[in-house]
Amino acid sequence: VQLVESGGGSVQAGGSLRLSCAASGYTDSPYTYSRSCLGWFRQAPGKEREGVAAIDSDGNTNYADSVKGRFTISKDNAASTLYLQMNSLAPEDTAMYFCAAVGRICVPTTVPLLRYWGPGTQVTVSS
Repeated sequence: VQLVESGGGSVQAGGSLRLSCAASGYTDSPYTYSRSCLGWFRQAPGKEREGVAAIDSDGNTNYADSVKGRFTISKDNAASTLYLQMNSLAPEDTAMYFCAAVGRICVPTTVPLLRYWGPGTQVTVSS
């Protein structure tokens, strides 16, 4: 399974970005995209990885308190693509954002522990 993020960039505080994560290779794996736990986590320089959002096979979503009400995770099973809509961005949201897939427990805190990761996309928010 391969994951590739896109959509990162530089924005001013209060702005919005939409991240995408395209998945491939599921047909060569024992996993099914629609049944996979999917999520986003981020890592800022000098800080630990922080799970941001998760979406399970039933479409149930969970968010870290730090992004609740501002970020929305969604997925398109037909396109094998995961999204993260980020609104009201703040400088503290600046980080490398990674998508991740496949795991038993599907909550934000476990997203950094999922089996597959993408290479990440940088999000920079200026004040």
